[in-house]
Parts: sequence; structure tokens; C-alpha cells
Amino acid sequence: MNRKFLHPLIIIGVLTALLAGCGSDSQKRILVWSTLRPVERALLQKKLDEFAKRYPAYQFRELYYQPEELRTNFMVSALAGKGPALLHGASDNIGPLSELGVIMPLESFFDRAFLDSFMTDPFPANTRLNGHLYQIADRVGNHLSLVYNKAYVQKPPQTIGELVKMGEEIARDENGDGVPERYALAWNFIEPYFAVPFIGLYGGWILDDQNRPTLNTPAMAQAAQLIYDLANKYKITPRECDYETANALFLDGKSAMIINGPWSWGTYLKRGMDIGLARIPRNDETGQWATPIVSPLGYSLNANLEGEQLRIALELLHFLTSPAVQLEFAREFNLIPSREDLAIHPDLEKEPLYRAAYDQMLVGRPMPVVTELRWIWDAMRPGYQGIFNGKYTPEQAAREMQRLAEQLIRENRE
Repeated sequence: MNRKFLHPLIIIGVLTALLAGCGSDSQKRILVWSTLRPVERALLQKKLDEFAKRYPAYQFRELYYQPEELRTNFMVSALAGKGPALLHGASDNIGPLSELGVIMPLESFFDRAFLDSFMTDPFPANTRLNGHLYQIADRVGNHLSLVYNKAYVQKPPQTIGELVKMGEEIARDENGDGVPERYALAWNFIEPYFAVPFIGLYGGWILDDQNRPTLNTPAMAQAAQLIYDLANKYKITPRECDYETANALFLDGKSAMIINGPWSWGTYLKRGMDIGLARIPRNDETGQWATPIVSPLGYSLNANLEGEQLRIALELLHFLTSPAVQLEFAREFNLIPSREDLAIHPDLEKEPLYRAAYDQMLVGRPMPVVTELRWIWDAMRPGYQGIFNGKYTPEQAAREMQRLAEQLIRENRE
């Protein structure tokens, strides 16, 4: 077991994790840690309270962490024999958690009929790695889409060419100060995760089938050049834009469109915005669509569970991924359920946002779940972000991303 990559995380997370109400060592308490939004956590707690009626001697509680904190604190607490019974999160947690042995292989606990009820097309919902099942999903997707404000966009652009043309009409500098009064599009393009869909426009990706980085490619350079040009040549996006800036511009009506995920749609709807969803535009010349990362989210079991706690946690996992509970979450939050038969449920298909999110998912690519992905993100940031401050050309940045990715993987695997 290679634990080298955990060392800096222990320094960051050990105190908070061990003092954060870890409950797997309590004989009468079952905790579920998650990264869910407050409104989703409220429904999760409602479901936990409902399940608790089966076991009145037990307490069932949910606890929230930011994604990085969730993974860090779970690693530390589980290695210490503590932590929650169930962990709910994205599938990219599976690589590092399974390598450390802090989550439990699940295949022996579930019969074939149960497992066969989950989505396999266009992507497997449940997450396996190295021959073992480590996560049972309660939803799929969690991917980026094009979100547009219908006050400014009636028909979303289908191609990059249409996006540029529409953008030149929307992003006008009326007062001549050099800054458009409204941008066509704003999104967190300085973060590599939000740039990945554009690599797919040119047939590229970030890993090959042997989990080796594929960053020094023409596709990467072309994608980076396009993102740069949208801001600096066509001037339809801000020249600098992080997540909070993009969100504020869209909420304030200063950007007609944004690229964002399902965690954001509720905020826009609550603000009273009339929004639509669409695929991120395709390449005019090749017809290839942008390829956002698609990730199942679901439940994993703490490897420390045993006896009655293990039995109850498995029963709770069954309950939380049941068709009835999945459908309730899907109806409430426009989520795509992981059960095969629910994905085309008539109550969901009648919702335009749901249909559009599902349509975008069809051209996405599944989230890599190997630990190498963490080092690839770390390697991409300095080179990719160097394009926007003039340090690198797109071609130089692609070479630097590849060099650093190979270095980090080599150092962490030695």
C-alpha cells in the first residue's frame, strides 16, 4: 500500500478529523459524511430520521465537509479506526481511499439483481477499481453544462462559431471604456476542471487507458488557444474569471451564459432567473462536442465497520439508494438518478432542465477514479494558468503540464 501521497494531508487534516464528531466508534451512532448542498442535506437528514424509526436505540446524523476536507478528514479518521459509517461523495475519491484501504469492497454484500438495477449506459453508475466495487451511486452526472439566461438568449449556440457570432452581438462596449457592459459567457476557465470539456472539441483527453497523462497534445494546445481567444481575440468572455466572478456576473445579468454544474442551478432559480440548459457547443469543423467530466456520486463504507454497525450501515445504504429515495431527490433537485429505470421516469422527463442535463451527459466522459488524477490536476494548474498571464504559449503550457504530471506521478509512486 502506497501512503506517500497522504503525508501532507495528515498535516492539514489530522486535528479537525479526529475532533469532528467521528461516530463509527460509538455503539449507538451512525454518521454520514457528505459534500451536499444545504437543501440536499436537509432532505438527507429527513431520510435518516425516517430510517431511524427502524432502530430507535441509534442516532443517525449527516455531517458536511468541503470536497477536499471530506477526503482528507476521512482518510485520517479511518486510519485511526474512526470516521463515519458511510461516506457520500464523487467517484474520484475512490482511487486514494481504496489505495489506503479505508473503504470496504462491496461486491460480496449485494446480490446480482440489486447491482443490475443500476445504470450501465452511457456510463456505469457504480464505481469499481482493480476488480472491486467501492461505491454504490445514488445519482449520476454532476457535470458541467451551458446555462443561459432566457432574457438574453432565446436559442443557445450549437457550435463554437455560433457562440462567437452571438457573443459579438451581446458583448458590446457601449460607452467605449474597453469593457463590455455584458459578456456573452463567463465561467471559471482558469481552473483546469472547467477547461477539460474544450479538450474534447479536438478529440483529446487528460489520461490514456493506462492512466498515463496525455497533456502534451495538439488537442490540449488547441483547446487552450480557443479559451484564450474567446477572451482576448473575440472579447466575448472576461479576460480573468474565477468561479465567484463568473457566478456574480451571471446572477447580476452581466453575462448572458455561464458554464456550471447542477450544484448551481438552484441558486439561479431561487433568484427568479428564467434559465435554460444546453450542451456546451461543438467544434464547427469536426462536429465533436465538448466533453465535460461525468461523475457518479454515491456511498462508500468505512473499512472499520463490523458486527451490528456493519449490518445497519448496509441496510441504510440500501435505503438511501432505493428507487423511492432516489426519485425524491431527483424530483426536488433535477438530479439524474443512478437506477436504470428511473433515468427515463415520466415525472423527470417532463422537466426541461432534467432533459437538457441528461442530453449533455450523453456526450461527456466518465471521471477517472485513479489516484493519478489528483497529481494531474496539480500539474495542469501552473502551466495552464500561465497562458493567461503571458508566461507560456499554449504549446509551451501543454509541454509543461505533461512534464510536471509525469514528475509528480513518478515521485509519488516511488
